[in-house]
Amino acid sequence: MFDFIPVKDYSDVYMNLSLGIVLLTIFHSYVLNLYDSKNLSFINVTGYLLLVFLILYIGTRPIDGVFGDTVNYNKAFEKYMLGGAIDDNEADYGWHVFMKFMSQFMNIHWFFTICAFIYIYPLYKISKNLFNRYWYYAFLMFVVSFSFFTYGVNGVRNGAALSIFLWGLCYRHNKIIMGICFFIATLFHKTALLPILAYVATFFYNNPKVYFKAWLACIPLSLLMGGIFIMLFTSLGFGDDRLNAYLTSSDAEAFASTGFRWDFLFHSAFAVFAGWYFIYKKKFNDTFYYQLLNTYLICNGFWILVIKANYSNRFAYLSWFMMALVIVYPFLKQTFFKYQYIILGNVILLYFGFTYFMSYIYYAYIR
Repeated sequence: MFDFIPVKDYSDVYMNLSLGIVLLTIFHSYVLNLYDSKNLSFINVTGYLLLVFLILYIGTRPIDGVFGDTVNYNKAFEKYMLGGAIDDNEADYGWHVFMKFMSQFMNIHWFFTICAFIYIYPLYKISKNLFNRYWYYAFLMFVVSFSFFTYGVNGVRNGAALSIFLWGLCYRHNKIIMGICFFIATLFHKTALLPILAYVATFFYNNPKVYFKAWLACIPLSLLMGGIFIMLFTSLGFGDDRLNAYLTSSDAEAFASTGFRWDFLFHSAFAVFAGWYFIYKKKFNDTFYYQLLNTYLICNGFWILVIKANYSNRFAYLSWFMMALVIVYPFLKQTFFKYQYIILGNVILLYFGFTYFMSYIYYAYIR
């Protein structure tokens, strides 16, 4: 569908389109009131156009190695189209059942479009579920996140699994449907168990103060004993052989960006600071927000403990996929500032600014 866009420019189009939409959103925050009918029309039209565009844009991308695992997914899909069987020892067996079933009815581009729908629609769904008329701001935060595009075109099943987890949270008052969503998420990617178990833990203990302290403690523990934690989680059988390989691989050429990732820790701290600020400085009291924040702190703390591992970004995403929600939630639930709409617009710009900076400056000229 977007064959006219050179594959080398595909991510740039997404990035600069996002920049344009973020700037338009900020402009509206300065010239219109949040409740103004013109603003409501803008966010609804823009939001739905963005939703449809991203599903089609990511779903119909070229099958090219520039998108990492897209080529590998295509090879597996072609194998199933030709009648190939699923290996009994295949990791994330449910994902392969899904892929094989779909291969009997459609081509690879339709399959990737359905994957894009599974990845992106739940972001809209939970935004709408939590914030009603103002869903657009949460959805925009999701889709301009640092890791959003990568997990739409590369870590596809991981991204889909964690979006299904978010979909499950829409049914938090219906534990049966929520449990079904969580189960499907684990069938797609076993690592979804971490946020699921973390969220379940918040039903038993939900005091943010303790989770904040535990998160902070993970930093010196990782600096002093990071290698021990990597081997510990590997010996416990977290995930599967593929994920354990991510933890223990020592291919320096393939994984140049290893060691303690202060840049990623800085990024992770955005949500931690937001949670601390609203809860302790603004006295924001919301049980579900506590659950979201504590789930994030547990998952991000786990990643910090194994931060020195190769492919640690794959473990970081187990918390990063919630970051936008943790930051934007208080803004859309309660009024804290005189010009809150303008402040929200600036927060979105700063949040996306990190994504833009990392893409065009940090990775290009600094690292």
